[in-house]
Amino acid sequence: MNEILKGIRPLDYVLAGLMTAAGVLLMVENITATDADLPHPLSTTTWAMLPVFLLVTLPILWRRRNILAVVGVTAVTTLAHVLAFGWVTRCGVVIPLGFALAFAVARYAGSWLNQLIGLGGIVVLELVMLWRDASIDTVAGALAIALPGIALFYGIGVLVQNRVTKRSGGIAPVHEHTAA
Repeated sequence: MNEILKGIRPLDYVLAGLMTAAGVLLMVENITATDADLPHPLSTTTWAMLPVFLLVTLPILWRRRNILAVVGVTAVTTLAHVLAFGWVTRCGVVIPLGFALAFAVARYAGSWLNQLIGLGGIVVLELVMLWRDASIDTVAGALAIALPGIALFYGIGVLVQNRVTKRSGGIAPVHEHTAA
């Protein structure tokens, strides 16, 4: 068990906890709400969507260990959730999760190629989620919020990584900057 949690810091637990708590609240809202005010009617209100959505939010806990794997797992589990449950609201959690992942890609992905792969995975994550989000009228309208936010948080992550690199004499500490 200790090996799985190796390298995870207190703020990682806080971030994963906040995303997971928000995900639980959002799924409970999907389960108990009516779809009268939504652009698309809810496909289901089953309680099964709640534990499955935890698989979307929990991987960010391991962002320092392998951010590309975290982005990939998050995108795949989001796709599975979309395919299994259809039109439900996910944007309230997955858009901010994309922002946090973009920051983490800038900080921990390493090479530019890895950063491009990570950012591409985040865009795929957002597109998959928006494809069947009951609260979103059009994908293009939601991307106008998601993409600038991803770019902003990625830019902040780059600035933080540059500052860490300068402080450490040009080489980021291994536990801070993992190349995949």
